[in-house]
Amino acid sequence: MPVIIDYGVGNLFSLTSSFKFIGQDVTVTSDKQKIADADRLILPGVGAFSDAAKALKETGMYKVVIEEAKKGKPLLGICLGMQMLLTKSYEYGEHDGLNLIPGNVKPLAPVIGSDLKVPHIGWNSLQFPENKEKSKLYKYVEPGEHVYFVHSYYGADCAEYVSAYTEYGADITASVEFENVYGTQFHPEKSGKTGLSILKAFCEL
Repeated sequence: MPVIIDYGVGNLFSLTSSFKFIGQDVTVTSDKQKIADADRLILPGVGAFSDAAKALKETGMYKVVIEEAKKGKPLLGICLGMQMLLTKSYEYGEHDGLNLIPGNVKPLAPVIGSDLKVPHIGWNSLQFPENKEKSKLYKYVEPGEHVYFVHSYYGADCAEYVSAYTEYGADITASVEFENVYGTQFHPEKSGKTGLSILKAFCEL
């Protein structure tokens, strides 16, 4: 059964509803034993990186997430949850991430130009790197399908681990993965049929 990690930061209702819609029983919990017993984990997140990192540590989830990922259990970070998977964030200072995928979190504004708004809010198409095998997360997704983004910072310095990108003034990281650890900058739970198909593929890993 998939488990959504509850550390006080995340849009849990929409995410839970999406899993139920695709026929997946899902548990929302901060119970370490239930997390250990899960067959796959979801790390949600909204808000500021520093607040989320603090909450992860204060709830004891920081260590738990790393331990479970190191066991080879599929882990999906969503939006800020994806950013938490990376090494560091430079959002209002410098903050340590989980370092499960090498990379950094940096502001969008300097790379997209002054003509585009920050935060980046809206539907953008997914594109897949031509030099890589398509991610299993996109088993049911074709290039050009649209997903929903809401973010002011993005995954940088992680080209080796980018499994999809979107164009927003520049090529922006849409998702990353390394071994059993996956992250989407967009919100699958807010991305209609395409998002549901991504969650379905994750449950089949």
